[in-house]
Parts: sequence; C-alpha cells; structure tokens
Amino acid sequence: MISDKQGSLLEKAEGFDWDEANINKNWRKHKVNFKEAEQTFFNKPLLINFDQKHSAKEKRFQALGKTSQQRKLFISFIVRKNKIRVISARDMSRKEKRQYEKA
Repeated sequence: MISDKQGSLLEKAEGFDWDEANINKNWRKHKVNFKEAEQTFFNKPLLINFDQKHSAKEKRFQALGKTSQQRKLFISFIVRKNKIRVISARDMSRKEKRQYEKA
C-alpha cells in the first residue's frame, strides 16, 4: 500500500506526461484510454506499491485504482520531473481485484 514517501511524491505531481507510443499501446493492447488511466489517480481508494523488480533505471510504481465508471485498473508508472508518466494500464487481474477490494 501507499507509504508516506510515495504519497508525498504524488502530492507533488503537477499533472501527466504522456508518451504517444504508450497512449497507443495501452489502447491497442488493453482498450484503456489515457483519460481512464488518469482518473484512477483521483478516485479512492488508490493503492500504490513501489515496484522494486522493475526499478533498475528509475523508480517505478504500481497502482490499483478505479475509473469514474468503476472500471478497476492496474497502472504501472514513474514520476519524472513532478509529472506522472504512465507506462502501462490494463484491467486488474482477479488477484489484484481481491487485494483492491480488501482496502
């Protein structure tokens, strides 16, 4: 779950930084548009974990959240220059849904 350090990291975020390739990839592979991905950061609960396995070059995080239409998404992201940069967004797996619903 989100720690104080990770929470303050998001509080400092000044918006989103979208890479055109990732926008298209998320839509093509998972039918998640960038607006849906952004919504998850504003809806509660939002669960965030540090992704140590994929953080060799820069700190990567994983989020479990929901859109305004209640679609439950898993999002992999980094924070670069106070902007959230979504790497991947997809529907939650069953295991992720159970974890999210416990919160």
